[in-house]
Amino acid sequence: MTKTDLPVTLADIELAARRIDGRVLRTPFVPSASLTERCGVPVGLKLEHHQTTGSFKLRGATNAVLSLSADQRARGVVAASTGNHGRALAYAAKAEGSVATICMSRLVPENKVAEIRRLGADVRIVGRSQDEAQVEVDRLVTEAGLVMVPPFDNATVVAGQGTLGLEIVEAMPDVATVLVPLSGGGLAAGVAAAVKGRVPKARVIGLTMERGAAMKASLDAGRPVAVEEVASLADSLGGGIGLDNALTFQMCRALLDEVILLSEAEIAAGMRHAYAEEREVIEGAAAVGIAALLSGRRGRLDGPVAVILSGRNVDMGLHKRVLDGVADPFAEDRT
Repeated sequence: MTKTDLPVTLADIELAARRIDGRVLRTPFVPSASLTERCGVPVGLKLEHHQTTGSFKLRGATNAVLSLSADQRARGVVAASTGNHGRALAYAAKAEGSVATICMSRLVPENKVAEIRRLGADVRIVGRSQDEAQVEVDRLVTEAGLVMVPPFDNATVVAGQGTLGLEIVEAMPDVATVLVPLSGGGLAAGVAAAVKGRVPKARVIGLTMERGAAMKASLDAGRPVAVEEVASLADSLGGGIGLDNALTFQMCRALLDEVILLSEAEIAAGMRHAYAEEREVIEGAAAVGIAALLSGRRGRLDGPVAVILSGRNVDMGLHKRVLDGVADPFAEDRT
């Protein structure tokens, strides 16, 4: 697949950037002295966790809501979410006079659920996986006429997430490697399309957790496959990619140069480094880029390197247990 054959192109991402301008933050891009020294090449951090709703998801949700007709917004929007997309869609819908319904599994941390409710969304807790939550979404679309805004497998969502890649290239025009968290592939696909559209020789590496990595399993199988969703520090990277995935699977297969899996211990080390060395509080999903650099499990590392810190919406009790080095930081949540 060539760049001109992609379902979401650089032109789509540039249009999204104009559409969402003024509605989302242009987040900081800062050098990391500690990681630059460790890696021997310049390393910059894209502080996307400083985004208004605490994660990159606001870009895609805002672009998607603004792409709807007035009638569609009046009917209300609905999505399945592991938390951050739900929060972003609730915010974006409210800003445009619409109402969001967010369907989540019981694995979604309570702090994320509470924030979505605070934003005025109708929250539905369904089952123990994002796939089960999606069944409720499909029912609400059919029976209540709500408009689905998927968390990743949607062209306007992918284009919105890709605007983050444009900002990386503007801040680091000679970027050689981009480390991007990988879940359903909306962020990775959008960022890769943007970065490679502007800097064709740049490498984009997807990073995810070892347990329940749906996109990695699907890429290895050559088709979308189902995986068991399990608890992880990188909870935002959980969930399937959808067996009928229409966009992000093919884009990740075409554009990602490598996918690397990180252990829970390595993700925890990334969170601790972000706090101790960078003075940043991030969730596990946002720590996978730092985790890869610290662990050495990073493949070929051409510099300069951009690392996306994708979100900060972590339960602070869990964050403290990670900082304290607790062997099983989930133990307290299971009591």
